[in-house]
Amino acid sequence: MTTAREKNAILIKAEAERLGFAFCGISKATFLEEEAPKLENWLKNSFNGKMDYMNNHFDMRLDPRLLVDDAKSVISVSLNYFSDAKQEDSTAPKLSKYAYGTDYHFVFKDKLKTLMQFIEAEIGEVNGRAFVDSAPVLDKAWAQKAGLGWRGKHTNLISKKTGSFFFLGELIVDLDLQEDQPFTADHCGSCTKCIDACPTEAIVGPYIVDGSKCISYLTIELKDQLPSEFSGKMDNWMFGCDVCQDVCPWNRFAVPNNVPEFQPHPDLLHLKKQDWEDITTEVFQKVFRKSPVKRTKFEGLKRNIDFLKASPQPSPKERELPANGNG
Repeated sequence: MTTAREKNAILIKAEAERLGFAFCGISKATFLEEEAPKLENWLKNSFNGKMDYMNNHFDMRLDPRLLVDDAKSVISVSLNYFSDAKQEDSTAPKLSKYAYGTDYHFVFKDKLKTLMQFIEAEIGEVNGRAFVDSAPVLDKAWAQKAGLGWRGKHTNLISKKTGSFFFLGELIVDLDLQEDQPFTADHCGSCTKCIDACPTEAIVGPYIVDGSKCISYLTIELKDQLPSEFSGKMDNWMFGCDVCQDVCPWNRFAVPNNVPEFQPHPDLLHLKKQDWEDITTEVFQKVFRKSPVKRTKFEGLKRNIDFLKASPQPSPKERELPANGNG
């Protein structure tokens, strides 16, 4: 006989699929015991760089019950953002695939709110909150506990079915739901492609990333001038970086997303190297009006582009892409 916990979990997963989420899994809202020493060591090594906010709310990051009163379940969902579209000028400064379209925070949050409304309409009054990079929540840990996949040597979560080009978010609720089995296997094996290909050697060991060396951190999070030690090592990335995912063999299973808001801005892929170097505030506002690139502001993006322009441009690090790779 199906219990209420099981029935409600099935109902929620079906609605999540209808809303376009690639995955929906459930885990028990409890203290993340295994994550505590990992997070503590990561912070001790200053791998957070100048992301000082990572030092805040240590306990909250590990216990969802401190974020939602009487929390019982964490509903983890993923949303595919992979795109096989390419910037037309191969010499132009590059930006990460996740930034091609509308800022995912808005798109993802709207879908999560709709899922929350469905839960309240179908199951009853529920106390809960939606999270998309908006609070101290360890997304990858919860998604792994919910059965989505494993954390690769680049620390991104990998699904055997879809690779790693997806966003993660959660609903933390006081509803008792049937939890899924955590994903415990590691399918990276002896592969070190992500470690070998990282232009700044930010992956300092399997499953450990020095965030202060990561190109995504340098081009987005860091507000100061880019350190001269990275001159010639940025692999022509002006916003974010996809290298460790592009070389991952599991991303041969990635398929283009079908989220209308994530499709590239019409002008974005046509801009040539000179267009980027001469970019104006007007072009920036037009192309990136709803984009995550707005996080850097015009001055930040221009800083990145000018840094690349002034840097020596060695030939890109040789990297072996998957046989039918999506890199």
